[in-house]
Amino acid sequence: MNGAQYQAIADDWERRATVRTRPRRLLEDDDKLIYPLCRQPLVLTATFLEHCPQWRDFVLVQSFYKFINDVVIFETEIVDKTARNIAKNRFSTPFPLACRYDAMTVVVDEDYHALVALDFLQQTVDKTGIPPIDLPAQIELSRALPAAHAQVPAHLRDALELMGVAIAENTVTQDVAAFSKDNSVKASIRGLMADHLSDEGRHAQFWTRLVRLYWQAASPEDRDSIALALPVFLENYLTNELQKTFDLELIEHLDVSPTLRNTLRDEVIALTFPITCQHPLVANIMGFLQHSGLLQTASVTQALSDYLPSPRRPI
Repeated sequence: MNGAQYQAIADDWERRATVRTRPRRLLEDDDKLIYPLCRQPLVLTATFLEHCPQWRDFVLVQSFYKFINDVVIFETEIVDKTARNIAKNRFSTPFPLACRYDAMTVVVDEDYHALVALDFLQQTVDKTGIPPIDLPAQIELSRALPAAHAQVPAHLRDALELMGVAIAENTVTQDVAAFSKDNSVKASIRGLMADHLSDEGRHAQFWTRLVRLYWQAASPEDRDSIALALPVFLENYLTNELQKTFDLELIEHLDVSPTLRNTLRDEVIALTFPITCQHPLVANIMGFLQHSGLLQTASVTQALSDYLPSPRRPI
């Protein structure tokens, strides 16, 4: 694999990595929200607003705990694993040393993000006196990667994991950016998101460059095999089923009447967020696939035709 055109992120990491440059952030005791209302549809349902608005803060705190839990799973169980394998030359396709060094900076960043997330979880428990309910053991990526792996030969599983992590890192960057700009949320949490965003923007560039490097060296046969697995990955990744399961569990912890609980359940179950080619997440993913070179491959374009505008316009 020729890494001559690879642009390293190490210098930028030395200057800007939050693990090197940011002080500890402390959760404020003010009237700002701990989690954006727009990210928790349960508290915006007609039944909740009319009959149990007093449970709003409890629901938002638990939703914040889930967000933190998702971050820890994502950073330590998935991204860390892939980046560490690349850094230690355990990846099925060896990368140049500059890539491996950059991968280790990602490992350091992601483990630090998980540490900061757990710090905020503990601070929130101490401030609110609200312990977390049982939190999910998986995130969408935990399901999407094995489902996609099942579609390819064993020698391509590392490559498909690289694609999946790169897609997720590019998606997370956009998601965190929106969170960091929500002025209804406590300043420390917006700062936490801004810190995270500073690192994730660099990570998104790293993964995009790494995928481009891999894709340029991949054989036509391997490219076509990966192309067929990408729709399976996206189908399992772009879903709100885990969030809906969590919200239904959350309803069980509300001290409300059985009738009201059933109504809340029905409203959560009825909430749908169809993922079409117009959805911002899909646009972000297609942008990544364009920039990393995959959408210049006919088999990828064909496999992902349901996610592309028709007729396809430049991303």
